[in-house]
Amino acid sequence: MKKALIIIIEDEEDILELVEYTLQKEGYDTIGFLNDQKLFQVLEEEDVNLIIMDRNLPSSEGAMCVKELREKGYDTPVIFLTAKDSPKDIIDGFEMGGDDYITKPFDINEFVARVKALLKRTQKNYDDNLRIRDIVYKAHAKEIYIDDRKLNLTKLELSLLLEFMKNKNILLTREYLLNTVWGYSQEKKEKSVNVAVKRLKEKIDPDKDKDYIKSIRGEGYIFG
Repeated sequence: MKKALIIIIEDEEDILELVEYTLQKEGYDTIGFLNDQKLFQVLEEEDVNLIIMDRNLPSSEGAMCVKELREKGYDTPVIFLTAKDSPKDIIDGFEMGGDDYITKPFDINEFVARVKALLKRTQKNYDDNLRIRDIVYKAHAKEIYIDDRKLNLTKLELSLLLEFMKNKNILLTREYLLNTVWGYSQEKKEKSVNVAVKRLKEKIDPDKDKDYIKSIRGEGYIFG
């Protein structure tokens, strides 16, 4: 089973090291930062399961970063880990989009228990929902959105796009797509793949400036 990936944003190096060490010991993959400048870049490139966010960052307020996160459509769960401990601070943290709030100083065992509980509560949604760059698949509704714009896809186009999204940055041959999406493999039917991919490209990238699906001559396609 793939390990959950947790981003930790904490400007105190000793706390960052402690949290990373503890979570890695528990079997999680982690990426640690002293500020939030690379957060959105990592969210675009990686499948992140949880963000642990300090509110007292040198260049920004962690809660405002989470607010922006939610406004952009990211539903990655967030735990605030912060010295801001007044009732108003805690309420503000939840209203800005936090899922849990832990105040410093904190008990490391309680911290781990809260991480595990939040991941357990949210993991099913992450198993079902997909997000690659600005393309979002909402599993409960079986709908695709790009920048909050719902796409009108045929059943075949949806199945094709989901296969690409589940195999980000992996070369998928036409034969593979025929087997997995169409359910059969015949050389003469490979033209069907070409036509379907062309139509899908037109729908997800009408301006032809995103380059989601790359054609590899004589081999197949790479989505990313």
